[in-house]
Amino acid sequence: MSMFSTGILVLTSPLHTLPLRIAPVLSSAAELVERTLYVHLHPGLNLGNGSQPRPVFIPPVVDLSTLISRLYSNAADICGHLDVRVLLTNVHAQSAALPNCPFPIPQSLAHSPEVVLTDFPLQDPSQSHQVMQSLQRYTGHCYVCSPSLPSVLLHPQLMRLQQNEEELKEPEEKPEPLQTYSDVVVGGTFDRLHGAHRTLLNISCLLANRRFLIGVCDHAMLKRKVLKELVEPYSLRAQRLHEFLQDIKPSLQVEIVPLDDPYGVSVVDPLLQCIVVSEETKKGGEAVNKKRIENGFPPLILHEIQLIKDAHHTETEEEKISSSSLRSRLLGTLLTPPKDTSHLAPLPYVIGLTGGSGSGKSSVAGQLEALGAVRIDCDKLGHEVYQPGTAAYHRVLEEFGSDLLNEDKTINRRALGRKVFGKQERLKALTDIVWPEIALLVENRISRAREEGKQVCVLDAAVLQEAGWTHMVHEVWVTVIPEEEAVLRISERDGLTTEDALRRLQSQWSNSKQVAHANVVLCTLWEPEVTRKQVLRAWNLLQKRIQQRQEGHVLVTTSSQL
Repeated sequence: MSMFSTGILVLTSPLHTLPLRIAPVLSSAAELVERTLYVHLHPGLNLGNGSQPRPVFIPPVVDLSTLISRLYSNAADICGHLDVRVLLTNVHAQSAALPNCPFPIPQSLAHSPEVVLTDFPLQDPSQSHQVMQSLQRYTGHCYVCSPSLPSVLLHPQLMRLQQNEEELKEPEEKPEPLQTYSDVVVGGTFDRLHGAHRTLLNISCLLANRRFLIGVCDHAMLKRKVLKELVEPYSLRAQRLHEFLQDIKPSLQVEIVPLDDPYGVSVVDPLLQCIVVSEETKKGGEAVNKKRIENGFPPLILHEIQLIKDAHHTETEEEKISSSSLRSRLLGTLLTPPKDTSHLAPLPYVIGLTGGSGSGKSSVAGQLEALGAVRIDCDKLGHEVYQPGTAAYHRVLEEFGSDLLNEDKTINRRALGRKVFGKQERLKALTDIVWPEIALLVENRISRAREEGKQVCVLDAAVLQEAGWTHMVHEVWVTVIPEEEAVLRISERDGLTTEDALRRLQSQWSNSKQVAHANVVLCTLWEPEVTRKQVLRAWNLLQKRIQQRQEGHVLVTTSSQL
């Protein structure tokens, strides 16, 4: 069966049987839907009695909260590639103030549905067409979608569950109501929305009747995040939250604000009633309440949710689903496509490798060389351009004086460094002389590699981006390391004080600025084996890109000859 980009899954099973069904239903749905899967809950919905069913309000109960957590947890294990969204428009305690139908008009969704799926148990195969028509009309009454929306009954794949379900007795007691609140607040980074975020947001929407306030970490609150350079911009994270919540529960008043300290507006907003926390952030919630009491406001109800385990985590990643694990999985992958490099020869494919002092760039360059790349070390080339008799040699003496010479007529680079250190104009005068000469040597090395039939060159250059050498490379790869770790490495390696090591780092491009111009990012923070795996992943993916590029070049060349 063909794949659909976006689908709606209408779950009709009673709440007490759904936990058994979630995993196989999601597995079946993932065979048909490849991007976004909306989940609409209507326990007990009958699509096969001949009359057209209508959407109704479902009361918020504790079992529903548990089910949502289970659903996102299963989705993370079974179909992590899917953007799963549990819709709550029809979940609300019925009251006289509410209309009879939760959908006065069909609700628009961020992604237009292409198929509707259901777990409805078809008792009589001859009813199949009638049930699918009923499902189409029901879905069209709830959401904006095509009247001829294809429908799929997943029940045939779920027959094996029937016997187990029959053994489950319907609870004798009524479901326990879920306490809800007018105004609910949460805080977090919300980088690359994942299953744990979605659980937190969905449960919060379930608890909130009027307003949902979200504090999103920014600036100072990001400083200690793992791979903070890969955290998405605040504006993008806020935009994705808006879209998700508009789909989930459009009736809520959603407020998203930047969070620059651990408390934000949660300690000064008198209307807030509840804060949603996890086992991990419970102490933060308690600290918020302490501040609220100090400020003369009533404490918030702490509603705690369980963390979602990450079944796919590695030894270096957290056991729970987390944004830091997702960011670490980006290392060595292509983050942004290369810019147009049609002015460069296809081969050798040139990687510009850069990174701040102490970032492990040289180690990565050595590993790439061991894998078959030709390494062009710009630091060594920098020594060459200062050699007596070169154009740069004479220009440096003219600009900075002959008192720089050693007894053997070579330039004393330490003395030269003292003349330019901390003097921006003098440093620029030096780099204007030296960098173009290094670039000429680089181009010669690349030409030599091409003549030798080499496939890949790695341009190992600490100042790749500052010097404007990116026009010579097909891709930019950046190595990063947290500042405090870089300071330790520089101090140990070069015998510098902490202050001098920090000054050296701050004179270079920051990690964030370098990453903003990178195609691939690597990090050497962990054990050497972890770095080796990153480099190998980056290398293998690079080989595929080179092959695709060559195949595309051959295809274009062949087409032009026809």
